[in-house]
Amino acid sequence: MEKKIIACAKAPKAVGTYSQAVVAGNTIYVSGQLPIDAETGEFVPGGIKEQLHQVFKNLRYILEEAGYSMSDVVKANVFLSDLANFAALNEVYAQYFSEPYPARVAYQVAALPKAALVEIDVIAVK
Repeated sequence: MEKKIIACAKAPKAVGTYSQAVVAGNTIYVSGQLPIDAETGEFVPGGIKEQLHQVFKNLRYILEEAGYSMSDVVKANVFLSDLANFAALNEVYAQYFSEPYPARVAYQVAALPKAALVEIDVIAVK
């Protein structure tokens, strides 16, 4: 199966040895996105809600670069630095996804790159 690497200038560059996304067949695998604004290279100011919005914007930019949309997402993996932010996650998540919602997991992790409050990766299928 041929793989196509996706690189989107609107989203932050990878901070390690990985691609922003890979398309294999009709499926796109988007790497975990941090709340980094690609224009500044810095985290967006504010708290968890602002970081969540930026992460979803970054995911959307990458999906659109490859010809996908948020409605094509079938699975989301959410990594939170604190599960106390779960209600904020649900509130912001509902602004980017509608029913039927993608499958999802949400974990509290010990730490995220650059001390982010959230990181999310998605899988989408056309």
